[in-house]
Amino acid sequence: MWKSLAKFVLKNKVVLLALLAISTVVMGYFASQIKLSYEFARAIPTDNPKFQDYQRFKSTFGDDGNAMVIGIVQKDIFTLKNFEAYRKLSSDLKKVAAVEDVVSMPGAVNLVKDSLGERLQAVRIFPDSIHTQTGLDSAAAAFYNLPFYRGLMYNAQTNAWLMAVRINKDLLNSKERTDIIHNITNLTDAYQSATGTAVHLSGLPLIRTVISDRIQAEMKIFLIGSLLLSVLILLIFFRSISTTLLSMAVVIIGVVWSVGLMQLMGYKISLLTALIPSLVVVIGIPNCIYFINKYHTSYLKSGNKEQSLIDMVSKMGVVTLFCNITAAIGFAVFALTRSAILKEFGAVAGISIMLIFVVSFILLPAVLSLLPVPKEKELKYLHSKWVHAVLAKLEYWVFNYKKQILGITAVLLLVSGIGIMRLQTLARIVDDLPKEDIIYKDLKFFESNFKGVMPLEIVLDSKKRRGLSGMRALNVYSKLDSLAQFIAEQPNMRRPLGVGEGLKFAKQGFYEGDSINYALPNSFDGAFVGEYLRPSKDGQADNNFSRMLRSFVDTASQRTRLSVSMADVGTQQLPRIL
Repeated sequence: MWKSLAKFVLKNKVVLLALLAISTVVMGYFASQIKLSYEFARAIPTDNPKFQDYQRFKSTFGDDGNAMVIGIVQKDIFTLKNFEAYRKLSSDLKKVAAVEDVVSMPGAVNLVKDSLGERLQAVRIFPDSIHTQTGLDSAAAAFYNLPFYRGLMYNAQTNAWLMAVRINKDLLNSKERTDIIHNITNLTDAYQSATGTAVHLSGLPLIRTVISDRIQAEMKIFLIGSLLLSVLILLIFFRSISTTLLSMAVVIIGVVWSVGLMQLMGYKISLLTALIPSLVVVIGIPNCIYFINKYHTSYLKSGNKEQSLIDMVSKMGVVTLFCNITAAIGFAVFALTRSAILKEFGAVAGISIMLIFVVSFILLPAVLSLLPVPKEKELKYLHSKWVHAVLAKLEYWVFNYKKQILGITAVLLLVSGIGIMRLQTLARIVDDLPKEDIIYKDLKFFESNFKGVMPLEIVLDSKKRRGLSGMRALNVYSKLDSLAQFIAEQPNMRRPLGVGEGLKFAKQGFYEGDSINYALPNSFDGAFVGEYLRPSKDGQADNNFSRMLRSFVDTASQRTRLSVSMADVGTQQLPRIL
């Protein structure tokens, strides 16, 4: 059968090469349409209860993890010069396209009782009219009197300040996010240069963007590196430019087909699928070596080019096929998992490996039949003394040291087994970043000053419609506040934000801003606070506080959430914390 296939390829080489060229052009077009995935890797199966809970959370409360945080350490931030620079940074960030909101100290609000409107009105603590040190000192005193912001916007012990930039979630999942993050970092760099204050940046938008951009850049580096290394090996081995270029043509076509296949299957370039082009090179080069080496060996014996090509295909075709099948099965197994990202990688890798076999099976004999017969210098490697010496030495060891080889193998297997038993599953958000990376160091800055910036959402379901409205909800929020206080005491978790914190803030405002009244309303003053929390209808920015409170309760007033920021503790410690 393999001889018949060899004769078929040689007889119809022009047609097959034309079909191969047309197919490559078509696949090249699809490959040019491939996009980089800007979403989180979907490692969790879609039928996993945790994944389904997260999807329900997004449908109820919207996406989380779209806030980028900016941190500084400045003891004298309330000097007029430093404050104006910080306020300008906040103002400039709001002007960046796709930035929806900036939560910072200059934009902080206080709740002031409006007896005429029978509601609490959000009033800016630091209005634009502040231009004197006396006015700033007065506003700073009012700010420090509000426990709501303590630990969220500043750390009094370390003089650290935090600013949160909320970015449009749709643009975060598009290629525009690189420019958005770049525009933000340009402003923070300008602030750092103007003030001499070190700026620290973190948050999922920044981390995701940096990792995605590096994947894109490293994909090119790995591919070019694997091609250059292959060229070097082929030149050293075959000492033929034509043979090297032919082998390169095989793997390049294979790469184009694999990326085009990725696009045809509706996939994007992710952390794993970015490895497939390099994988195709690694699989394709041995195919070329097997075929060409057999062709040279046969030609050296027979001196007949056509017969050597038929012998090459008939003898090495089946060997290469089974080598590629075993490799393809090994990767295709990932497609049987329930993880979306592993499914994509397994399916594309498995099919791509078989496609590179088809390409090498057609292209190599067809092109070799058109090239001149191998020159004597191209066959010299077959008589290489050092290659024969190495092979002879290995053969000698195999036949004369069987017990020693088996013993060493057994010891290595035992050591490997012990190592496997000691392996532990540990993953963090920033696993892909070295500890020397500025992103990693900045993340540790926020963990040491604000206990971290990684989002954790806790959803409470009252199991009844309107169960979180009216006076009866005070008991629920009291229990939820106990949970919030417990969370705040944990070393790796910041004080949560929720309706409870908003009600405390409202009560303080209701009682003329006395910080001693920063507590949950009781049955006596709860009704009054409820009246004052009615949303404003004037459409001004003062309505931000009411809008924030509504974002923590669903439209049916049945579910509420606690938003927690925590350290990147990893998969081992997280289950114990939860």
